[in-house]
Amino acid sequence: MKKIVLYTFFILAGSLFIISSCKKEIIGRTDNLPPLSPAKIDANAGDWKTILLTTASEVPLPAPAATNTPDYRAQINEIKSFQARQTAEENRSVKYWSAGAVLRWNEILRELVAKHNLPPYQNPDGTYPFPDANNPLAYPLFPFANPPYSARAYAYMSAAQYDALVAAYYYKRLYQRPSPYEVDPTLKVLSGKSELSSYPSEAAVIAGAAVEMMKLLFPGDQDYIQRKAEEHKKAMITCGACVRSDIEAGEALGRAVAQKFVARARTDRAGAAAGNAMQWKQLEDDAIARGETPWLSLETPKRPPMLPLFGKVRPFLFDSVTVIALRPAAPPSTNSEQMKKETEEVYQMIKKPTREKTAIVHFWADGIGTYTPPGHWNAIAAEDFISKNFSEVRWARNMALLNMALMDAAIVCWDTKYYYFNPRPTQLNPVIKTLTGIPNFPAYTSGHSTFSGAAATILGHIIPEKAGAYTAMATEASLSRLYGGIHYRSDCEVGLASGKSVGNYAVQRAKTDGADE
Repeated sequence: MKKIVLYTFFILAGSLFIISSCKKEIIGRTDNLPPLSPAKIDANAGDWKTILLTTASEVPLPAPAATNTPDYRAQINEIKSFQARQTAEENRSVKYWSAGAVLRWNEILRELVAKHNLPPYQNPDGTYPFPDANNPLAYPLFPFANPPYSARAYAYMSAAQYDALVAAYYYKRLYQRPSPYEVDPTLKVLSGKSELSSYPSEAAVIAGAAVEMMKLLFPGDQDYIQRKAEEHKKAMITCGACVRSDIEAGEALGRAVAQKFVARARTDRAGAAAGNAMQWKQLEDDAIARGETPWLSLETPKRPPMLPLFGKVRPFLFDSVTVIALRPAAPPSTNSEQMKKETEEVYQMIKKPTREKTAIVHFWADGIGTYTPPGHWNAIAAEDFISKNFSEVRWARNMALLNMALMDAAIVCWDTKYYYFNPRPTQLNPVIKTLTGIPNFPAYTSGHSTFSGAAATILGHIIPEKAGAYTAMATEASLSRLYGGIHYRSDCEVGLASGKSVGNYAVQRAKTDGADE
């Protein structure tokens, strides 16, 4: 029996990976982009409101050496040496990284999320092992990058990159070091030129912050992360836009700022989100005491609920008291006529699925082996940001707003799920056979809907001409869970509204962070 279950699991994982791969061909074609050429350089970004830094100058950065020193001349000669023996592969690397460092590191993070988005298989005794951050290479690999974990990962990396870039722009304006091609006009530039000072390198700041956050979030992948960092550094030098000391200063600044986010992450209560057997039992008992049918795992053997205490994780955009205030009213009682009607609606949906609705289910599934629903919205945002020609700091600011909204949406959604502990449609009516897998956590509210409501709200503020399109996408993503037999209509509708409420906090921050002044 276990062999059959295991075989089924890998068939499911494989099919979902294929779906994900097809989706990635549609969203985020980024291999052949031109060098980033911002429509606006955002020279005043050193004055923008930070997230964790108290001031842009909180992390000190020493003044650079003068450009007329022998050491600086040696650094320009290093660039010329790299360019003189540049291979076709190195040329490809320069082109790849020149499209934008925030873009590329976000793509790398999505790859890591997809790699680690695999639930552990059960032990011989029917229990389930937990990934261990202290032993990340043992089975099951750490982390299990499920939707809440991935939303938190995207948020921490984006927020750290943003704060580090605000600091970098402050020091650029302070020190005003010219770019190497301004010092030596004979130097070739293989990427876009900039009016900004080259010290510190913004690309290196982004890389430094990304590497520090990824080492915390994906400790078993440090060799891969470091290889990407070295590839990026070599491309930065070869392209001729900055010298090695610009890059080293940027890396150091990015790492130092990221350590403030690492310290926050270690104390944000995510480490306790899995809970324990006593707490899981209490959730069930509380639902029964309210006269409701409690949610239960439909896997064989029963799998522990996914991150039942994630609702207690510390959010970015508001405090933990607001999480409770944002918790929506109770779903229809499991004993009510309304719940019977909603369960019947789900059954009728999956009884004769149309080709169009099935395609919608699979497009938004974002299940095992994918970059998860938050990653899907990151890919959508990235594709649209490319067309807007944002500066690196504006890229980082917009990604931070999006991802903080997605993380906080996960917190509000998971708080709601485990407060009400509502069963899935397949539990109330076992005849219902979903068109995709059954998530191992309670139904109300829909995670896809909450994520999508939050994402559409903040993206509609960032790119107002696409607000209607984002709302339509969010509605489709939400309905995909009803079409697939995974959620009731109330899960989806209330989830969308809840996500919009979270997204409005990101919009409020965007209006007051100084970036649009």
